[in-house]
Amino acid sequence: MSSVSGTSSTFPNVEEAVSFKTWVGVFGATLGAFMAVLNIQITNASLHDIEGGIGTGGTNGAWVSTAHLVGEIIVIPLTDFLSRVFSLRRYLIANVALFLFFSVACGFVHNLSEMIVLRGLQGFSGGVLIPLAFTIIVTSLPKSKQPIGMAGFAISATFAPAIGPTIGGYLTDNLGWQYVFYLNLVPGAVMLGALWWALKPSAPRLDLLRHGDWTGIAALAIGLGSLQTVLEEGNQDDWFGSALIVRLSIIAAVFLALFVWIELSKPEPVVNLRLLARRNFGFGTFSNFFLGFGLYGAGYLLTQYLAQSQGYNAGQIGAVMMWTGLPQLVIIPFVPKLMGKIDSRLLVGFGLSLFAISCFMNLELSRDYAADQLLIPNITRAVGFAFILTPLSAVAMVGMERENAGAASGLFNMMRNLGGAVGTAALVTFFTKREQYHSSVINANVSLGDPATRDRIANLQRFFISHGTPDPAAAAHKAIVLIGQAIRAQANLMGFGDTFGLLGAMLTIAAISIVFLKKGPITAGAGAH
Repeated sequence: MSSVSGTSSTFPNVEEAVSFKTWVGVFGATLGAFMAVLNIQITNASLHDIEGGIGTGGTNGAWVSTAHLVGEIIVIPLTDFLSRVFSLRRYLIANVALFLFFSVACGFVHNLSEMIVLRGLQGFSGGVLIPLAFTIIVTSLPKSKQPIGMAGFAISATFAPAIGPTIGGYLTDNLGWQYVFYLNLVPGAVMLGALWWALKPSAPRLDLLRHGDWTGIAALAIGLGSLQTVLEEGNQDDWFGSALIVRLSIIAAVFLALFVWIELSKPEPVVNLRLLARRNFGFGTFSNFFLGFGLYGAGYLLTQYLAQSQGYNAGQIGAVMMWTGLPQLVIIPFVPKLMGKIDSRLLVGFGLSLFAISCFMNLELSRDYAADQLLIPNITRAVGFAFILTPLSAVAMVGMERENAGAASGLFNMMRNLGGAVGTAALVTFFTKREQYHSSVINANVSLGDPATRDRIANLQRFFISHGTPDPAAAAHKAIVLIGQAIRAQANLMGFGDTFGLLGAMLTIAAISIVFLKKGPITAGAGAH
């Protein structure tokens, strides 16, 4: 028996009845992945309250979510190597404990700087839980049981970010924003106990540290950290109009190119990029990138629309977002059975197509387009989510040897999170540009010299005079301000509609890319072919 991330295994690998202890280990690992992914999105609906609590605001508050994502993106591809160095059991349990510690610490911060540091550390420790859960499923379960494990992992990867704002909104409205972070303690204790009992101890291999790919690790950390900062800060700093963004972009490009060169030239790289040359894994990872683009981008876009255009509070946002998650719980358990009867590629294409359709449903937004009108698009999106990740993971891992499962897991999961970071930044930028465009078009047609505009101002002026503003000049000023606010509100709605359209187009591209995948076994990690 050897470590799941290397040449040894913590769990049995043969086709036999799976022991209760093995299932407990899989459950503990999957619960860990669920909590790690949940904590990326759980702050979205509560962001305004968190900003008030730590004394920040505006665009800076977005770092509460972004810092966590940066930590996860950096550590995920390094997890396979580090779990072999320190042993899977030690490394996983230590990071669970650190994740819980940093979660609680986030509830006690007093300023944005402290929050960014602690959220980054929370993401760095929690990010370990995502690829190791995937690896444990692939290497510990026999082929016949892997779809069940993959379905559990799909719940963590797609249901968690969808339901995160709902949980965060409820806790913020009823207990306070600090409980968004304290929430991790109870499931964390269960997770810690399950992993402690179920994982078999194995010896660490500290000798690997002497031969570690440290230049590759440094290049990856600097490159990804710089890239994420560019994506987060670029829109508010006018992208390449900012000297800081230019410098960070150059740093990201140089170090990521250096990282790719190092990994392709080393016989034992920390991240095995050669796996991307395999047809199914390469195209599957490409589709997973777009899944992250849509999954995190849609969640951010919808919460911002509800807050900005509809004035919803955290609890109301959570109640709307709930319907992008709950239907998944009903459908995902049946997906493994469907994979035995229907080509997994068709299931993925169907899911991505539904996801795209749900975005196109939101093209025509108005002030009257709120919770009730969003119900059908959100349920459609949830159904689409349920059909994507489990079969996509299985198809992407066709022909993947068990010894490469850990490296493949790190790459596959990192690309989904990176897709989320790129997608959110791209959608925010696109929304800003489209809002500005629509505002300029509307303003060009609402001139003070236009008779219809003058009539509207006169009517509003009379209204304000009759409601307590006796000065005609002041009443006219209020009328002009009100018209300006109406223009901005309409441009805002049209910008959101255009952005949902862009997201739908990107998901359509991802659905089309499925045709390049080869048909294969319905399970992942079946060994070499």
